[in-house]
Amino acid sequence: MLIRSRRDFIKAAVTSVGALGAFAKFGEMNALASTSAPYQALVCIFMAGGNDGHNVVIPIATSLQNYSVYAQGRQSLAQPQALLQPIQNGSDTYGLHPLMPEIASLYNAGNAAILANVGMLVQPTTRQIFQTNNLALLPAQLFSHSDQTNQWQTAIPNSTASTGWGGRVEDNLQAQYNANANFTSITSTSGCGLFCTGQQTFAATVPVGGASLLQGATTPARLAAVQQLMTFDNGLQLVQAANATFNRGVGFSTTLTNALKSVNLKSVFPSSLIGQQLQTVAQIISIQSALGVNRQIFFCQLGGFDTHGAQLGTQDPLLQQLSQAVGAFYNALSTEIGQDKNTVTFTASEFGRTLQPNGNAGTDHAWGSHHLIVSTGAKNGGPLLGGQIFGTFPSLVLNGPDDANARGTLVPTTSVDQYAATLAQWFGVAPANVGGIFNYVGNFPTSNLGFLNLV
Repeated sequence: MLIRSRRDFIKAAVTSVGALGAFAKFGEMNALASTSAPYQALVCIFMAGGNDGHNVVIPIATSLQNYSVYAQGRQSLAQPQALLQPIQNGSDTYGLHPLMPEIASLYNAGNAAILANVGMLVQPTTRQIFQTNNLALLPAQLFSHSDQTNQWQTAIPNSTASTGWGGRVEDNLQAQYNANANFTSITSTSGCGLFCTGQQTFAATVPVGGASLLQGATTPARLAAVQQLMTFDNGLQLVQAANATFNRGVGFSTTLTNALKSVNLKSVFPSSLIGQQLQTVAQIISIQSALGVNRQIFFCQLGGFDTHGAQLGTQDPLLQQLSQAVGAFYNALSTEIGQDKNTVTFTASEFGRTLQPNGNAGTDHAWGSHHLIVSTGAKNGGPLLGGQIFGTFPSLVLNGPDDANARGTLVPTTSVDQYAATLAQWFGVAPANVGGIFNYVGNFPTSNLGFLNLV
C-alpha cells in the first residue's frame, strides 16, 4: 500500500491496526501497584442475529410443563425428543439441542449452567405491562436488531450510550488490576461494538491467528520508515497526538505478536470461525503473564442467527459449531493452560425468537431467550454453580402468562443488567460500584443471580 499523505496514513492505521492504536490511555496512566489477585477473564460469545433459545433448552418433564407443550407451540421446528441431550435441573428433566453434546457434557459435569429467559428490561415486566403499551416502562425499539444489540452491549435499555458495559467494567478495575499492563484489557476477535468501549478502555481487534501491523508496513524496514514519518513535527497538536497514539498502538501490537511466538498449544480446535476465534483467545490467555493483564475481557461473535426462513438448516449447524468450539476451549483451559477456574465464558444475543414458526419455516424477532455460562464448577474447585438452570424458566403456552402476544414472544424474567452485574462482581467489581456501571440494576430485586461464587 502506498501512503501518499498523512490522511492516507491515518486511514491505513485505522483499518489495519484498528483499535490497537486507541490504547494511549493505558500508556499514560500512573504506574499504580496492581494487586496480587489471580488472573480472571470473561469471554463473551455474541450470537448475532437473535438466537432462538427455544431449540437450545427444551423442557422434557418438569413441574411446569412437559415436552408436549413445547412441541405444540414449536410445531414443525420442534426438535425430536428422542434426540435431545438430556440434562437435569433438580428433579426436572430438560434437553439441550441434539447437536450440542459438548455443552451437555459440561453441564452434566457441573461445568456449565443455564440462565433462563434473559432480555432487556427497564424494570420487572409482565405480559400485562407489555400489553398496556406504556413505552416508558419498556426498552426502546423492541425487536429491532441494531437497537437491541446496542442495548445488550451497553446495558442501557431506553437511551443511547457512548460506552458499553464491558468497557465500563474495565474502566472501574483498571487502576487496581491492569495499571502496569503491556496490552489492552479488552480484546475482540470479531468486530466489537459498544460493548468493548469505555471512557479509558478500548478494544484491540486481533484477527484469528494473532495481531497484525500496519498494512503496507509488514517488514521491519517499512515499519521503521512509517515510524520515522510519525516523528515529523508540524506543530499541530491533533496530528501529534494521533502520531503518538499510533506509535503506542504499534507497541501493543508488537508486544502481542512477539509474545504469541512462544505459544504452541497442542489442544485441537475446530476449523469453524468461532472455533478459531476461541483458539486465538486461548493463545492470548496462555501468555497473560507476559502481557501483564490481570483482568481481561474477550469478545467473540458468531453470526447467522436471523433465521426468518429455513431455520433448522441454518441454526442447527451454528449450534453445533458453538458447542464444539466451547468444548474445545474449555478443554484447552483445563488440561493445557490451567486457567479454567479463572475464566468464565458466556453467551449473549440481541433477542430471542418466537416459539411459533412463521410461514417460511423460520421464526420472527422476539424478546427473552436462554443463555449459557461455562466455567469450572464449584464442586470441581471453580466458581460456577454448574449443573443448574438459574432464573425462571417460562411457560411455553401460546398466549399464556409469559407470552407478550400470542406467538411465544417471551417476556423476560431476568434482565441483562442482572446477568451482566453478576459476571462483573465475580470479575472484581465491588458491590458498591455496581450501580454506577449498570444504571438500571437497582430496579430489580438483586444484582447477584447466584450462578457464580463471588470472591
